[in-house]
Amino acid sequence: MSTRAPSPGEPPARGFAAELRDAVTPRSLGLVAGVLALQLGFILSYIGALHSPTPHRIPVAVVAPAPAAGQVVATLDGLEGDPVRARTAASEQDARRLIMDRTVDAAIIVDARGTTDTLLVASAGGPAVSTTAEQIAGRLEGAQHRQVRVVDIRPPGAKDGRGLSSFYLILGWVIGGYLAAAILGLAGGARPANPRRSVIRLGALAVYAVLSGLGGVVVAGPLLGALTGHFFALWAVGTLVVFATAAATAAFQTLLGIIGIGVAILLFVVLGNPSAGGVYPTSLLPAFWRAIGEWLPTGAATTAVRNVVYFSGHDIAHALWVLAAYAIAGTAVTLGSSVARHRRGETPATG
Repeated sequence: MSTRAPSPGEPPARGFAAELRDAVTPRSLGLVAGVLALQLGFILSYIGALHSPTPHRIPVAVVAPAPAAGQVVATLDGLEGDPVRARTAASEQDARRLIMDRTVDAAIIVDARGTTDTLLVASAGGPAVSTTAEQIAGRLEGAQHRQVRVVDIRPPGAKDGRGLSSFYLILGWVIGGYLAAAILGLAGGARPANPRRSVIRLGALAVYAVLSGLGGVVVAGPLLGALTGHFFALWAVGTLVVFATAAATAAFQTLLGIIGIGVAILLFVVLGNPSAGGVYPTSLLPAFWRAIGEWLPTGAATTAVRNVVYFSGHDIAHALWVLAAYAIAGTAVTLGSSVARHRRGETPATG
């Protein structure tokens, strides 16, 4: 069998091994290995956080006559596994106030003259924790041959199934934020060529954040009716969420190149989503996810949106500070790194 000789000007035929070396470079292998690590981390993080929700120090208020109040608090605090952290409240009105300002998640009103007590919950803050509080109260009351009546003082809206619309809105905003930054980075070079280019990129992301925040509120509110009212407050929160996520992603790209996109996904998706308190509030999550949730944009934003919509904006200061910190730090790192490289005369790579 003869082999055809290459015609004049035609490059010589290459073997399979040479083609393989060109198609699968060490750099591409490294990136694929990183994707595999993210994939496995995604599986580990989601299943690890959500496979076995267990209550841990759910804050509960107790309203009872003076001699009994301390006993009920001691009983709740002494439950095996430390599922509840109890405190007394002066009256039912005081207990309702503590729930609505997010100091506690539930309250037990003891009827000293009867055998039926009342459990106050606010399932808009997380149906899973309200259900858990009902189960704990039911076991406790049953052991004492008493009954418990559950009153939901702040349920989710009629079109906000299980109170999860806030979480899904946040997921959309966070995903949009890091994808917008990633696309701009891939299109124009992960590391901007000069400080002016960094300013332009951050400005474009700020405009995108405003539009994204507005679009999310319109879809969740007027279009679907899931999260109604508080239009401008939610728009402001959404703009902050998107820009915080985008600016942080831009900073990771500026420092690490294309690997920075993977770092953003690790923080905002792999770790951020299961620890956000969306599906299960943080008091039902394992220790690791419980500890990190409120310090990541997804968790901070979920708290902010829920509390704006259902709890008159109470207890959102920490969440807003966290989001602002990501926005400010991301902007500062992006600009600072670009200025430093420009002064050194470095020409950034596109990857």
